[in-house]
Amino acid sequence: MRGILKHISVLAGRKVLGAAIVAAALVAIGPRPAAALVEIDITQGNIEPLPIALPSFSAEGGDSKLASDMTNVIAADLKRSGLFRPLDPASFIQKNMSVNSTPRFGDWRQISAQALVTGTVIKQPDGRLRAEFRLWDVFAAEQMLGQQFYTTPENWRRLAHIIADAIYERLTGEKGYFDTRIVFVDETGPKDKRVKRLAIMDQDGANTRYLTRGDDLVLTPRFSPTSQEITYMSYGGADPSVYLLNIETGQREIVGNFPGMTFAPRFSPDGQSVIMSLQQGGNANIFKMDLRSRRTTRLTNTAAIDTSPSYSPDGSRIVFESDRGGTQQLYVMGANGGQAQRISFGPGRYSTPVWSPRGDLIAFTKQHQGRFMIGVMRPDGKGERILTEGYHNEGPAWSPNGRVLVFFRDTPGATGGPQVWTVDLTGYNEQRLETPAFASDPSWSPLID
Repeated sequence: MRGILKHISVLAGRKVLGAAIVAAALVAIGPRPAAALVEIDITQGNIEPLPIALPSFSAEGGDSKLASDMTNVIAADLKRSGLFRPLDPASFIQKNMSVNSTPRFGDWRQISAQALVTGTVIKQPDGRLRAEFRLWDVFAAEQMLGQQFYTTPENWRRLAHIIADAIYERLTGEKGYFDTRIVFVDETGPKDKRVKRLAIMDQDGANTRYLTRGDDLVLTPRFSPTSQEITYMSYGGADPSVYLLNIETGQREIVGNFPGMTFAPRFSPDGQSVIMSLQQGGNANIFKMDLRSRRTTRLTNTAAIDTSPSYSPDGSRIVFESDRGGTQQLYVMGANGGQAQRISFGPGRYSTPVWSPRGDLIAFTKQHQGRFMIGVMRPDGKGERILTEGYHNEGPAWSPNGRVLVFFRDTPGATGGPQVWTVDLTGYNEQRLETPAFASDPSWSPLID
């Protein structure tokens, strides 16, 4: 969470509003045992989802449908993470819960709930919403978290994501990722003549809106790790141009024209520079560009094709793909170039490496015997694991907490096309994100400030 008693930037239709979401702590009520029992050990390989009860928030003098919709979004966020199992409301024994009263914990233990969320949504005289929630440890009979928020009614969905993030963080010990967005390439029309537009949606597939009109071909959008900005490639003419786009203001500026470029640049961890691959003749090398001065620095100088670079989260190293050994493999070098160490040694070809925001893993696309796989390995190349495979999987990108990957999967046939999917680090929790049309090249935003 962005903190207690702190103003948080609010977006409705992704335009800044005059009113902010204001968060405050709620004083604990009820008994206070020595220690809470509920927690999720996210270091395990295959995690048993935590049973959690989410009775529909009450609506005191307000909109009961909105309160119910908020509860459903929170439950859907938690369920989609694979770490929680929201219980069927039909099983609830205690009904008509008040956020300001202590639950009858025996009723919730009887249906095997380990955590309980109660809440209310109240419409204020000035038109704003006041939302309150409490998170309870059922077995310890203890309040674990309580917060209240003020916002405008149109922000109800984002507020639900913020509450889900707070619950996720309290129960897992790591930041959530629900108050985020995914930018992608929307694809419509015949397979041989696709119209491609930049689009953006909430991480659950809601609130899709378009960022470009489809006049020019667009490819490989990349989110900044520090702001709501993206780089992307646009083919308005013979050569690709790279643009920098501010998601909130719509302001767009050209970074440069780069003949031979195949992937948009990726940002450095501080967002002040980008790293990219530029083709010159039959080979391609990796360059760094300072976004303020537009000065470029060459980092590799080989006769091979070096491409798809990605920084480590501390900015000290770069992972990239290269055919310098004869086939596409992954290499790691220092941020200023120099000697590169090969880290991929399994059968097949490796491409599109992306360093985890936590720094512990590198995601990649692997092709072997006609199969396309999304996998992860440690930065030294050890511990390779394949998370999913299919007809054509490609382009992994990390959630900001480094627990989930988004990628796209193509489907065969004349009427087929790419779709956006997510998979978590266990490899068991794989889900498709609904988009208005075919979709490719997803990239995950940082948490919205």
